[in-house]
Order: sequence, then C-alpha cells, then structure tokens
Amino acid sequence: MAPHTNSSAKPKYLKVVYQYIVNHFLTLLLVPVTAAVTVQVLRLGPEEIVIFWNSLIHTDPLTVLCSLFFVVFVATVYFMSKPRSIYLVDYACYKAPVSFRAPFSAFMEHSRLNLKDNPKSVEFQMRILERSGLGEETCLPPAIHYIPPKPTMDAARGEAEMVIFSAIDSLMKKTGLKPKDIDILIVNCSLFSPTPSLSAMVVNKYKLRSNIKSYNLSGMGCSAGLISIDLARDLLQVHPNSNALVVSTEIITPNYYQGSERAMLLPNCLFRMGGAAILLSNKTRDSGRAKYRLIHVVR
Repeated sequence: MAPHTNSSAKPKYLKVVYQYIVNHFLTLLLVPVTAAVTVQVLRLGPEEIVIFWNSLIHTDPLTVLCSLFFVVFVATVYFMSKPRSIYLVDYACYKAPVSFRAPFSAFMEHSRLNLKDNPKSVEFQMRILERSGLGEETCLPPAIHYIPPKPTMDAARGEAEMVIFSAIDSLMKKTGLKPKDIDILIVNCSLFSPTPSLSAMVVNKYKLRSNIKSYNLSGMGCSAGLISIDLARDLLQVHPNSNALVVSTEIITPNYYQGSERAMLLPNCLFRMGGAAILLSNKTRDSGRAKYRLIHVVR
C-alpha cells in the first residue's frame, strides 16, 4: 500500500505558513488597518473633510507630538523586526589541474594494484563507478595517485589548502572582495577536522580581522552545506551591513579505504576533489549585483 503523501506534507506546509506569519506579523497587522482607514477617508464628503481639518488645526500640540511619536515607534519596530534580505553575491568553485584527473581506466588500474588480494572489492567498485554518473574529468588529490596511497596528515592539509585557498582567491577576484570586508567566516568539512581548524587556517592565510566571527563545522555529513548556509543566514539577520564567506568542501586524502567492507568502498567511487566559496551579504547595495536572493533553507 502506497504511503499517503498528503498527510505527511501537511506539517511541512504548516511550518512554512507559521514562519511566514511570525516573520511578517506587523505587515499582516498593518495592511488591513491601513486599508480600513483609507476606505473611511475616501468615504468622507467635502464638508466632513473641512470639519476634520479644522479639528486637526485646533488639536493640542502635545496630542500631535504623542501621535507622531507613536507613528515613529511603530515604523521603527516594523523595520527592526522585518527579516533582512540575504543576497548570494557570487560564488566560485575549485578547479583542479589536469594532472589530478582520475579517469575510469586509471582509477580501476590503481584499484587492482592496491586491492590485488581482494578481486571482489575491485569488481564491486567497477559496478558502482559505472552507475555513479561521474565523468572522466573528475580529479583525485596527489596522495591517492600513489601506489599504495599516502594518506598522511600533511598531505590532507595540503589538499585542504589547495582547494580552499583556490576557491577563495577566485571568489575575491570575481567580486573584488577584500579580506578586511569579511565579517563572518564559516568553513565546513565533514570528515577532515584538524587542529588548528580549517577556519583558523583561512583566518591566518588572509590575515582576517581579529573581531571576525569564525565557525568551523565538521561531522555534519551530506547536509553540511545547507547547515552552513542556514547558520550564515541566522548570523546575517542579527549583524547588519555584513558579509559572510561560506566555504564548503570535503577532503579526500585521509579517507581512501583499502579494505573489503562494501559500505566503506562506496566513498572511493563517489567522492572526488572539490570545493566552493560563497559570498553572502545583507547589504542593500549588493542587491543589484547579487546572483540570487535567499528565500528559504530546507534541511
């Protein structure tokens, strides 16, 4: 019996509606009130308008000041409670050199040599690779090209520096972003979590400001990228006029598996070198050049 999708979808839609009402409560409250007042004003005749104007002229100045204060107070609360628009100004992806390419033939030849005592694992990797959807231009880090691979800590950190710095440099070149303009830094890498952290590595490399808000996320799995964007959005909501740099990557070097457990062999066939740097901003002046505006984050 097929599951009833409508009932499972209702809580999700109700949550979206609830968030919209909370975020736009003042707007939803003021719009009908303003509409009602406008309708009443339009219904006034010429004599009623003259009477209303004369009553305003003879109103006590203290009453007028209190009314103006109330209007300013409501407007201030409205603009302060209104969610800030978050813009994706631009992004850049890491482009590996041609020498790092890992075509199917080379990958399988290395697998046969590294797993020569386990032909079933080699055959399993071949089947997965054929169905993975990967192209012939995907790349692996230098440590994996060795026979046998050399997954050392130095090699892993070298891969991280190569991927992260290259993506950030490309983003800075595209956007004209300067290190001093970065207010928030978020770096995520699920499987490789060294000390000092990857975010500390970026801060040290680009000499970022001492008061930067820096976050290093690890162990988040496949949702790490979304979690980073969600965190950046929340931070930009409470820090006006700010830029957030989000870097998302996965380091392959320390995670190459040479055993016989099939579940552990899957990452060998599915994961390749890659990374992306994203510039998010809540500045109004960036709305013109931004590629996208962040509306919802669904995790």
